[in-house]
Amino acid sequence: MNAVVFRNARIIDGKADRPRDPVNVIVEETQIREVGPHAHMSGAAEIDLKGHYLLPGLIDCHVHIVAGVANLGLNATFPDSLVMARSMRIQNGMLMRGFTTVRDVGGADLGQLRAWEEGLVQGPRLVISGKALSQTGGHCDFRGPFNPWPDHYWQRLGALGRTCDGVAEMRRFAREEIKAGAQFIKVMANGGVASPTDPIHFLGFSREELKVAVEEAANAGTYVSAHLYTDDAIRRAVECGIHSLEHCNLIGPETAAFAAQMGAVAVPTLVVYDKIAEIGLELGMGAAAVAKVEAVRKAGMESLSIMRNAGLSMAYGSDLLGPMHTHQSEEFVLRSRVMPAHEVIASATSIGARLCGMEGKLGTIAPGAFADLLVLDADPLQDMSVLTGQGQHMKVIMQNGTFVKNQLTT
Repeated sequence: MNAVVFRNARIIDGKADRPRDPVNVIVEETQIREVGPHAHMSGAAEIDLKGHYLLPGLIDCHVHIVAGVANLGLNATFPDSLVMARSMRIQNGMLMRGFTTVRDVGGADLGQLRAWEEGLVQGPRLVISGKALSQTGGHCDFRGPFNPWPDHYWQRLGALGRTCDGVAEMRRFAREEIKAGAQFIKVMANGGVASPTDPIHFLGFSREELKVAVEEAANAGTYVSAHLYTDDAIRRAVECGIHSLEHCNLIGPETAAFAAQMGAVAVPTLVVYDKIAEIGLELGMGAAAVAKVEAVRKAGMESLSIMRNAGLSMAYGSDLLGPMHTHQSEEFVLRSRVMPAHEVIASATSIGARLCGMEGKLGTIAPGAFADLLVLDADPLQDMSVLTGQGQHMKVIMQNGTFVKNQLTT
């Protein structure tokens, strides 16, 4: 029997603005078995958490684990073997920062998911969309204005997406991604920062194309996630039935309220804009891409307030590229400037779990949940910076009942 009892655990899970009263948490094999003040299991190892805090494993709902460099067009040209090796390092870094689950919204494939399941990669649990779908000239078309040749980038692991045009291609490519292991569909429905031929205000795909993606996802029992910045693009996406709204920097109050009414979930990614502005050029991003980021960066903080006031649920996202990944946890501090700390934590626990389709299994410390647990030496509700860096304040990282890191004695 593989069992551990965490005694005197003060739980922080985003449901309250203060830690819960001390309880004992029993972990057996891969799951949490019991939580309560008198929970006990004979023969189990015990860890006393007095003076520490227990959190569910964190969930980042917007990552690209194949983005080994910041220049995404270049990334798509690298051999798959190199992309995979870099991705393994990226995944390990995420896990050591406490992210036990991530939702990849463009690039990761079924082989990488299988590698994690087989224990070949030490990294977060993966929820994947496969290749993101982009129209010609959209956010995943990195050929540039002077390259007329067909887009073959999508065949490489390092490509975040593939291009498709028209209702028939959208239907076929959505089906192909689902067949290849995608757990949801990602579409690029607005202009982007990193891509060369789509200003931020561009609308990606027709309404008919978006509705077909939603139909095919629904047929497979899942949903569509969309890359979105502008208010009109967001409203159009929600009207078409899209559930997961990525970025949303330029959203207005009425659209935010409409999205909330429709049960959508937003995934802001503020940290990436700061990092592109600070170090994008030195990491190989083009000057045009770095210049475009200012259009969305300044509005990011205001968008959080707009969405919160509208009651629109927000999951945690980072969207970092290449060496920027080390800044993944700084999103916590950025959001805490305009949101209560416990709500920010909820974005990376219970809300993230719901968006990943694993409510009750992830993002909570309760019987039947996966034993994804973090032990911190300080209270993040008082100082959100204890979640930043590379896990320095995390004394224990447990994933599926296995210690990834343990600096406390049993």
